[in-house]
Amino acid sequence: MVLFGSSVLHGQELFGLSEQGIQEETISANYQFDYIPDFTYDQVAQRIKEMETEMPFELNDRIFSFINYFVVRNRDYARMVMEREATYFPLFEKVLADHNMPDDIKYLAIIESGLNPRAKSRVGAMGLWQFMPATGRMYNLQANIDIDDRMDPELSTDAAAKYLKSLYNMFGNWELALAAYNCGPGNVRKAIRRSGGKKTFWGVYDYLPRETRSYVPQFQAMMYILRNTHEHNLFLEEPTYAMSYEKIKFNQELDLEQLAQVTGVCVEDLELLNPSIKNRLIPSSHKHIALNVPAAKAALISENYQIFKDDVTLTDERIVALRTAKLIEPAISAGEATGTLITYKVRSGDVLGSIAQRHGTSVTNIKNLNNLQSNTIRVGQSLQIYSNNTSASTPTVTKAIATTETGSKVYTVQPGDSLWLISKKLSGVTIDEIKKLNNLNSNQIKPGQKLIIG
Repeated sequence: MVLFGSSVLHGQELFGLSEQGIQEETISANYQFDYIPDFTYDQVAQRIKEMETEMPFELNDRIFSFINYFVVRNRDYARMVMEREATYFPLFEKVLADHNMPDDIKYLAIIESGLNPRAKSRVGAMGLWQFMPATGRMYNLQANIDIDDRMDPELSTDAAAKYLKSLYNMFGNWELALAAYNCGPGNVRKAIRRSGGKKTFWGVYDYLPRETRSYVPQFQAMMYILRNTHEHNLFLEEPTYAMSYEKIKFNQELDLEQLAQVTGVCVEDLELLNPSIKNRLIPSSHKHIALNVPAAKAALISENYQIFKDDVTLTDERIVALRTAKLIEPAISAGEATGTLITYKVRSGDVLGSIAQRHGTSVTNIKNLNNLQSNTIRVGQSLQIYSNNTSASTPTVTKAIATTETGSKVYTVQPGDSLWLISKKLSGVTIDEIKKLNNLNSNQIKPGQKLIIG
């Protein structure tokens, strides 16, 4: 996997002659972070054909549409996933190998949660692998007011591997097993019956719930995209690394804020490493669990634990205070949120409060959706936001519109645009009106094309 693209070379810049009349040249590098390379259906099909995978698939229009969406229209989401994979993919790969399962199943967590361990669905599914409470309990994922094992990356990944393996044994086909993970084995069996006994995903496709018909193609699109990031100029401006940690068992109730204070560990780091802990405390019901601590502080904590043991012990009053504060809230998901999901790039002077107000949402929702542990944001950072402010959610539309000398408004076609998408961006302008204004005989348009819109 290539996460970092090389600088784009723009040919040779001739800038003079030496005294001997020899022409010298330099190559000028131009860093094109936003450049979107052209690609064809056949090129993608050939790359998929050459992929080494235990879960092979053939390209079709449905899969291609999702590939196009993530590498053209929502590149920031693809980059967000690339930022998070360093934290979770090594764990996924180890667990899947231990269960003798295809390595590529790791991409399913992207579709389930966007690699957010605190993701919560509108129906109550939680964590990287989106376990419902009842299914979680089947695999020993317990939850109470303070701890939710479904948000524990290690425990939930092991449970997901076991559940997916059981579904594969049930249907004998990985695509159907993934479909069953999404909609339940009962719905897949029903689809098989209604299809006349077909036992492939595409054979029963028309009889599956609508969400499931998109679920497997999105998974396959991600299998392709994260193998071919360089082909689509998808790379990170800065490398990301997983935080190194070690496990320490305290065998007692624990106040994480006090632990951070006496050891010099950042409490946000403890939260990041222990997403299943919801209220910055480990209650007596879970005192047996091991706490993940930054590796750099592990020796200090282990060697000096007896010294500060009393300082980090919870009192009843402290438990009530931590729970009441609701310091950690599970993330919302697309199904639970209202408004339009957009990608917002942080500008100079922005703070979470002003961004939330501008888009009709809350700071908590933004933090949860982006897995932010604090209110700190940086210029240029991409945030996923459910915006209820139409004008604020489409800044690129304004930039793409210009007024000519004759007073006509002209829209410049953006990569990934279609006439339908443009008509949605420009409320009040229909597809037929755009075609009439521009004498278009078909719906075919291309990036850079100028369209009269009024």
